[in-house]
Amino acid sequence: MSDLPRKAVTRTAKLAALPLGFAGRATWGLGKRIGGRSAEIVGRELQQRTAEQLFRVLGELKGGAMKFGQALSVFESALPEEIAGPYRAALTKLQEAAPPMPTSTVHAVLAERLGADWRDLFEDFDDKPSAAASIGQVHRAVWHDGREVAVKVQYPGAGAALLSDLTQLSRFARLLGPLIPGMDIKPLISELRDRVSEELDYGLEAQAQQAHAEEFADDPDVLVPAVVHQSEQVLVTEWMDGVPLSEVIADGTQEERDRAGQLLARFLFSGTARTGLLHADPHPGNFRLLTGDAPDGPPEKWRLGVLDFGTVDRLPDGLPPTIGTALRMTLEGEAEAVYDHLCAEGFVKESIELDPDAVLDYLLPIIEPARAPEFTFTRGWMRAQGARIADPRSPAHQLGRQLNLPPSYLLIHRVTLSTIGVLCQLGATVRLRDELEAWVPGFTAEARDLDGAESATDPADTAQEDAAEGTPA
Repeated sequence: MSDLPRKAVTRTAKLAALPLGFAGRATWGLGKRIGGRSAEIVGRELQQRTAEQLFRVLGELKGGAMKFGQALSVFESALPEEIAGPYRAALTKLQEAAPPMPTSTVHAVLAERLGADWRDLFEDFDDKPSAAASIGQVHRAVWHDGREVAVKVQYPGAGAALLSDLTQLSRFARLLGPLIPGMDIKPLISELRDRVSEELDYGLEAQAQQAHAEEFADDPDVLVPAVVHQSEQVLVTEWMDGVPLSEVIADGTQEERDRAGQLLARFLFSGTARTGLLHADPHPGNFRLLTGDAPDGPPEKWRLGVLDFGTVDRLPDGLPPTIGTALRMTLEGEAEAVYDHLCAEGFVKESIELDPDAVLDYLLPIIEPARAPEFTFTRGWMRAQGARIADPRSPAHQLGRQLNLPPSYLLIHRVTLSTIGVLCQLGATVRLRDELEAWVPGFTAEARDLDGAESATDPADTAQEDAAEGTPA
């Protein structure tokens, strides 16, 4: 019924060809260098050929392979400029589209999940997909009550494809690692695998999207389409027009880029605080800029439209206060306090001992965007951060290898890095500190005062508490 390559042997063969292709190109490159071509030119050609093969295969396979490609796509800002070009076109293409499944397959899924009379639910249904993603594609339609809707149809066999792809990709993560400097590929693949079952469940996605739609219903800055209908493998939501964020990245004015970046940062932090859910798939294909009644109207009136809630992190109390507290302490130069905080939260394992001042020096450049009232995110800044952490000769690289990322922070960490990657693609000037102060627990001056009050607790009281818990005073 499906044209999605489901047989493990078929998908494995395609994915297994990737490392073989890498090896073949390396041999080809060696021959070119023996023939007198410079290492720089040969290296650039190798990167281009690698990008073309990798993302062609990932896009064709959909499933976990394409999901992996989309996860990588937001990190292209970290690539050195001389090799970023060949990646950028292929990555952007992955963010917005993939080869569609046949119309007959779409109709079969709709008949199976909505009933043989599924057409009666719609006044109109466009057989041509408006978007295709890693585990499903979207069709524009008109619901029976006249509302324009988006109909998301899951590829048959998507679950098996996801698991098979991610298992296979993890086997040669070491070969894929060099594509994105400073990024450990294997934990990313493991994390994606852990999220597969949730993303395949359109019931969970419908709940997360509707929670956001209701919370942001009257918001001046963010719009989330409401859920209209949901069944297994089919999700119907209100249709949302808008300018794809990828178009603003490619052709937007600076004013438009700044507005898009501010809204993206605002949604990253406010969405979690207001709904207890973290939208965990922040690649440009999932965002639209809504220009209102005047398409050419001023960007300061634009709103951010948010799509695809298949992957969310459930944080009922919002972002952990640890994040805001550590950020604030780092900006204030409290090396010992920051180090103690990171140790307590598991970012430094008990078996590791680090110099607090070195840890502070490692963190300060990374959180530079939170220091000033506003910060301009650029590809150059992100490349510099990637190079600093990825260079084995760098003290930052040596220290970074000794830090630990607790499992509960994995998704938060990836979403934050991904969002920063998109902001750098935009080249946006953003008042990030405003958003941190408004939405992140532990970051504000009031939180600092509270820390001081806690630290000023009467020693006698502390001793009594310790004694009650059996701890030496």
